[in-house]
Amino acid sequence: MSAMREQPTWVPANLAPRTRFGEPLSRHTSWHVGGPADVFFKPADEDELAQFLGALPDGIPVLMLGLGSNLLVRDGGWRGVVVALHGGFDEMKMVGDRHVYAAAGVPCARLAKNCARWNIGPAEFFAGIPGTVGGALAMNAGAWGGETWPLVESVTVINRHGVRTTRPASDYRYSYRHVEPPVAGEWFLGALFALSTQTPTSQAEIQRLLDQRRDSQPIGEWSGGSTFMNPPGDHAARLIDAAGLKGCRLGGAVVSTKHANFLLNDGAATANDLEQLISQIQDTVAKTHGVRLVTEVRIVGEAQ
Repeated sequence: MSAMREQPTWVPANLAPRTRFGEPLSRHTSWHVGGPADVFFKPADEDELAQFLGALPDGIPVLMLGLGSNLLVRDGGWRGVVVALHGGFDEMKMVGDRHVYAAAGVPCARLAKNCARWNIGPAEFFAGIPGTVGGALAMNAGAWGGETWPLVESVTVINRHGVRTTRPASDYRYSYRHVEPPVAGEWFLGALFALSTQTPTSQAEIQRLLDQRRDSQPIGEWSGGSTFMNPPGDHAARLIDAAGLKGCRLGGAVVSTKHANFLLNDGAATANDLEQLISQIQDTVAKTHGVRLVTEVRIVGEAQ
């Protein structure tokens, strides 16, 4: 695709104030790395997103962005459109006495806290997920033994032509950190979660879990969240630690000494530093333990 880092003619005039060109994605990812996006669009609501996608020419890649965790954007950036859902897609409400609708931009920790306030669950594990509901749906995110999709009753999606559809959860196949949609080229706008009123989780328990996460993970530092999936019957952090890689550094990228499955940007890392460190960890763990770790983080974009 040709360069598109100047304003394209297809962007609707009323949406131009919400659209940026050549926007550095380092400003929007939790690793604080990543080159520019050709087009960066932040819709106020579903109608604006539908209008924008309806005007989007075929063939232009689209990347939906929440809080920017579990995502490594290469230093050359994203040659296409980035749509930022966090901030505008924040609706969350009770539906009846045991269902909750949460839009794609809702932080998972906020979902956990509100479910505790409404005395429904089990949703406390969402407090351990550093991203948004949209990202949790896309990868079946989980923490502390809980996963997203077993609680989903239905989802609302949108395709690249701006057409919205509601689909039952039964249309999707999911497994550990993997979701297989029935149709390619759709993105999640939100989900209806089916919960119960049995054994509600208190706000104090949610806070305890958040404190536990803070004590065991490098919260507040520049990381992408958990870097690798846990292999069957084991933990990626244990394998990395046992391979002697805690504190291992490549440029400005370093393996956390607090939790070995977190890679940190010390403030000077490039995306290439992080990607090369990921490869080094995979090679070392494979040589040491005979296990090839698979990334949980998604790596996108072009090398510089």
